[in-house]
Amino acid sequence: MDINSDDLKTFITVIDSGTLSAASVHLGQTTSGVSRALSRLEDKLATSLLTRTTRRMELTEEGTLFLEKARAILGAMEEAEETIRIRRQKPAGRLCVDAASPFMLHCVVPHVAEFRAMYPEIRLELSSNDQIADLIEHRTDIAIRIGALNDSTLHARALTASPLYVLASPAYLAAHGTPRTPEDLAQHTLLGFVQYELGNQWPLRHANGNSLTVTPSISASSGETLRQLALAGQGIVCLADFMTRTDIEAGRLVKLLADDYTGYRQQIHAVYYRNTQLAQRISCFLDFLQQKL
Repeated sequence: MDINSDDLKTFITVIDSGTLSAASVHLGQTTSGVSRALSRLEDKLATSLLTRTTRRMELTEEGTLFLEKARAILGAMEEAEETIRIRRQKPAGRLCVDAASPFMLHCVVPHVAEFRAMYPEIRLELSSNDQIADLIEHRTDIAIRIGALNDSTLHARALTASPLYVLASPAYLAAHGTPRTPEDLAQHTLLGFVQYELGNQWPLRHANGNSLTVTPSISASSGETLRQLALAGQGIVCLADFMTRTDIEAGRLVKLLADDYTGYRQQIHAVYYRNTQLAQRISCFLDFLQQKL
């Protein structure tokens, strides 16, 4: 049996119109075309739905039963289409966003209230992984990734680029002095990353190149942990502008070695799998976030 929505629509229109000729006008078909379509439907069902004479049509017992079911099916289909249409106009549903904790705390959380006011039907789930996480394993729709991307199975959308600064607190500098050259850093307590080698390559010009590889005295997996250590006067750190801008403006952290800075900017992307379409709720979130960044 191969009944489709057109078959149901033809049958219902014939009944509601009262005649084949009236139904043909509503359907934009010829009367003979409507008659053939009705006959094909009866053949598919292997039963008669209508008793037709030259003057009138009457539903058979099977036709009455089928009409009830056909109306219910078409009604459900129209309701489903309307639901999807509304969702397209007003994004809704679960949206799981993953980002390293510094980016989540400094670039996402401050704007959640405004986003929720704009899109109240979106259910946000926010997760933080300081290491690269598998999107499918963690049921993540989009992930914010900082630095170079290596996974070719992912779509990527560039969001922004953030400069890196070498920083220390006034308390640390008062106690240990201010380095004047990149080489002076060897005499200081340095804060850096564990299991993230690129994070320990600071964008400073020196005698041997434009990137200074440091050996941290204190290491952490999270940039936010390193920020807190720097604020507490525990050493010198190199962190992104997006997570330290307010600290710099407030004087809690001080930029160091500005004359030796290479101007390097760290790329920030949103990623999602190539085998998925970019749903509207994902698109509206990225548009909103990019505007804020």
